[in-house]
Amino acid sequence: MADAPRTVLISGCSSGIGLELAVQLAHDPRQRYQVVATMRDLGKKGTLEAAAGKALGQTLTVAQLDVCSDESVAQCLSCIQGGEVDVLVNNAGVGLVGPLEGLSLAAMQNVFDTNFFGAVRLVKAVLPGMKRRRQGHIVVVSSVMGLQGVVFNEVYAASKFAMEGFFESLAVQLLQFNIFISLVEPGPVVTEFEGKLLEQVSTAEFPGTDPDTLSYFRDLYLPASRELFHNVGQSPQDVAKVIVKVIGSARPPLRRQTNTRYTPLTALKAVDPSGSLLGRSPGGGHGNLLQ
Repeated sequence: MADAPRTVLISGCSSGIGLELAVQLAHDPRQRYQVVATMRDLGKKGTLEAAAGKALGQTLTVAQLDVCSDESVAQCLSCIQGGEVDVLVNNAGVGLVGPLEGLSLAAMQNVFDTNFFGAVRLVKAVLPGMKRRRQGHIVVVSSVMGLQGVVFNEVYAASKFAMEGFFESLAVQLLQFNIFISLVEPGPVVTEFEGKLLEQVSTAEFPGTDPDTLSYFRDLYLPASRELFHNVGQSPQDVAKVIVKVIGSARPPLRRQTNTRYTPLTALKAVDPSGSLLGRSPGGGHGNLLQ
């Protein structure tokens, strides 16, 4: 007798990795998953529904979910039969790029509210049920920037560092309940959102930023970032395939990077032609950031 399909709740499915993951799981030839694909704004569900095709209403359901709202999380879970989630995929996230002086604290707090506290909120909601059933899998879409910071991405990297520390700590105590945590760490992912973000910040003013830093950002960082995405960027489909394998693993890994062509050192080299961050300081010293 075949096992019952596992209920998979995915946040951030209006586009990108979340959309591709939801569709791939819903189209699983063995029909092992019942996917609840969520997004904050249901007005953006058209692309997902079109990609889902015949799976829509069968192995895939679209639901509203704002990870920054306790009420929204509770309402979403109440629509799931029994409120039971077998696999939670924390994918919803926002980015923030630019010189620190030109970024508002409100914008920084929004990054943490979504990327970190949004993930924590969802885990708190589904964890009691997983513990009662003595089984579950929590997948976190982190980033290689959760392992190594990248210039002009300080706040985004900090939110991913926080996720890495939180979920690595939580993973240890959950093993006794047969609940696994997997941190998936993509490098650059080529999405429409990322392209728009880089285009927007290329013309942003960033008030309060000194001319040298602004020149470094516009003349070096932005061109290097575009080249990096072009050379080693992955598609959302490729990243989703890795996550599908992680979800299907009998013994899910704690960490899985998705792109062997990219390392944080790649990004540092791209924006540090002088080598000062890599251990070749202007004064001839070796204050190596990576040591």
